Amino acid sequence: MRATFQEKASMNKVRTIKGGVCTARGFRAAGVAAEIKYKGRNDVALIVADAPCAAAAVFTTNKVAAAPVLLDREVVKGGRVQAILANSGCANACTGERGLKDARLSALVTAGELGVKPEHVLVASTGVIGRPLPMDRLLAGMKAAKAALGRTYEHGLAAEKAVMTTDTKPKQACVKTVIGGKKVVVGGMSKGSGMIEPNMATMLGFITTDAAITPAMLRRALSLAIAKSFNRLVVDGDESTNDSVFLMASGLAGNATISRGGADFDAFRAALEAVCISLAKQMATDGEGATKFVTVTVRGARSDKDAARAARAVAKSPLAKTSWFGRDPNWGRVLAAVGYSGADVVDMKAEVFYDRVWAFRRGKVADERQLEKLAKVLKKPSFEVVVDLHLGTGESSVYTCDFSLDYVHINADYTT
Repeated sequence: MRATFQEKASMNKVRTIKGGVCTARGFRAAGVAAEIKYKGRNDVALIVADAPCAAAAVFTTNKVAAAPVLLDREVVKGGRVQAILANSGCANACTGERGLKDARLSALVTAGELGVKPEHVLVASTGVIGRPLPMDRLLAGMKAAKAALGRTYEHGLAAEKAVMTTDTKPKQACVKTVIGGKKVVVGGMSKGSGMIEPNMATMLGFITTDAAITPAMLRRALSLAIAKSFNRLVVDGDESTNDSVFLMASGLAGNATISRGGADFDAFRAALEAVCISLAKQMATDGEGATKFVTVTVRGARSDKDAARAARAVAKSPLAKTSWFGRDPNWGRVLAAVGYSGADVVDMKAEVFYDRVWAFRRGKVADERQLEKLAKVLKKPSFEVVVDLHLGTGESSVYTCDFSLDYVHINADYTT
């Protein structure tokens, strides 16, 4: 019997280690304060490879795409990248021709400062939409970041802090694995805590690896990893203009270059997925104003697609999310979201659980004793909502969080 991908992944012995974008061989990073929006807060990040790397990226599907996204889509077609310049405080979105010129200029000046080709530089921005980049501050910050480049964990952490907006904590992940007898590292960082919906989140993600792999296989691995991680993340159902995940591979691990599917590709994919899933979960845990991390799982659906529809509907339902904040096991809101999701559902066949405690079971409703058990689950900082439709074998999980009063406060005055 042929082993499943999950079984193969478990054989690959992916091991979590402390690290980030500088842990893989061949990368440096820095983060500095340039006063793009706030004083004394890191807001310009630079990630630089020692040589041009195989590269891949995935971007927002929002038709209102920011200038950096428009530029980067063209850059990654070449499959080689050596540097990424990123800023927070200004999204450079809905800024027209000026915004695109600023994005190009920032890449050009960065290339000149680093001595690399302009077509090997990516740019990324996050922050308020509709405001032009303060180019003098951005470029001064880039030069300061160049002078501060280093290879330590702390250098990667400084870069991570420079792309944070409403995030309350840094998000980093790193793993080791063995590919073709060689030790391979995959490390990454991301930002994002609000305006998050599958099809990418309101996020910037930066991942580095020292694996040797072709750009085509790197794109394939990233696409598969995002499907299992960032595209299963919901905070509030909004999709941003700047969402981007970048992946660079230096090839310095010395493994035989991965150019097709097989055991080596599966090993790399497992490591990459582990990093992406960790970052996605950290983002859900740090959702704006979040007090609870919730995994929504729908199983027994007619298809995986139906399960995904239903899980996403529950994960972004304001009524379900506020009930979790209030520690109210309001399973009716969960089942109602499944009902309008577009998935096939027969309510009298369905079951709803909070962790392993049932709230609704094929028409049977939780009594007072059962409600006491459910209340204990909802007091926990992390739990799973499971809906079993009993219609087939389809299954899907989505990572999300609750809606608290702080979510409203954070977003009510974001630009003011």
